[in-house]
Amino acid sequence: MNRLIALWRKETLALLRDRHGLAALFVMPVIFILVMTMALHDAFMPGAAIDVGYAIVDLDDTAHSQSLARRLNKTGSFRLVDTAAQADTARQAIRDGRYALALVLPQGFGERLLAPAGADGQPTEPLTLMVDPTLNPALQLAFRNQTSAALGTLRADELTRKAGQLFGLPTTANAPERDWPDEIVSVAVQNDRSIRPPSSVQQNVPAWLVFAMFFVVIPISSILITERQQGTLQRLASMGLPFRLVLLGKLLPFFVVNQIQAGLMVGVGMFGVPLFGGEALVMPQGVGLLNWWLVAAAVSLAAVACALFVASVTRTTQQATIVGGVGNILMGAIGGIMVPKFMMPAAMQTLAEFSPMAWGLQGFHTVMLRHGDFAAILPDLLKLLACAAAALAAAIWLNHRHTA
Repeated sequence: MNRLIALWRKETLALLRDRHGLAALFVMPVIFILVMTMALHDAFMPGAAIDVGYAIVDLDDTAHSQSLARRLNKTGSFRLVDTAAQADTARQAIRDGRYALALVLPQGFGERLLAPAGADGQPTEPLTLMVDPTLNPALQLAFRNQTSAALGTLRADELTRKAGQLFGLPTTANAPERDWPDEIVSVAVQNDRSIRPPSSVQQNVPAWLVFAMFFVVIPISSILITERQQGTLQRLASMGLPFRLVLLGKLLPFFVVNQIQAGLMVGVGMFGVPLFGGEALVMPQGVGLLNWWLVAAAVSLAAVACALFVASVTRTTQQATIVGGVGNILMGAIGGIMVPKFMMPAAMQTLAEFSPMAWGLQGFHTVMLRHGDFAAILPDLLKLLACAAAALAAAIWLNHRHTA
């Protein structure tokens, strides 16, 4: 035990000497959390304003076409920039970059509002949506859906008015437009509470925390390779110190670093993000907070073990930086760190199941969003611990192979 304590002390001193590498472990994830949380704020907030402008080209100029324009503008998701008189004018404005969308309401729109296609022997002219080709397809679809919803409420009001006339019910010439209520309420599966969808801060704080924990591959590799090149490991071996004890000596100091990272990242989410206008991170309480820390501990063990494996495979600091850095980026890319998993196609979501970063992020989300208990996070914990054990075993085997 005394030898292990001495190794922990040695590793702590070596870690503290590398102030630049140590600062990168804390500064980098803080910047990522702040930048990505604010950049993706609206993407995770249904109904939030979208900074995309559109124009209405009303060729019908009737009460119905004007009502549709008002209903579309009332939602507030997209910005109404202009009401162009001609379609060609709107088309040129899109080319000039003044706005990205233009909805053309054709002549006779109000007359054919409730008429099926071809009811009068003539094909019904559809609404035309002119689109900037550089606009994100998801935003194009969102505007089409918003237009369809506004058109549906307009038709519902018109049907109600015509039904009243048919049955002799009193109607007013200028009846107010109805605000149809939202009849869908989101309810959390496990706690039966009305909830909002996951926010940007709930995605980005745990995501970049996982990435930061795995980033310890750089300082660990640097220290271990330097010790190998300077003969420190050989001297320790000549003293009868097994390599597995050397690895254990490196495990605890960097595990502590990861826990400090976790506390700092949570603090940034709770107190730093709101200073920039974002939503504060809400942490679980009681047993939930303990389960959250268990996930953080398992992620840390997997991260440090993988870093020790990379340091054992590579021969130089440059090799370790390339292998460890590229490996982390790949695991983060397919693991839902850089792009949320639910935004990926089905094939990529399947591939994400093989990334240790995805296991850690899923464990955090199970606790923070689903309020899962220990049994719910156990599969992810077991996968992370199995990854840590396999990486440590491989590192020890590689060392014996090189020294045999």
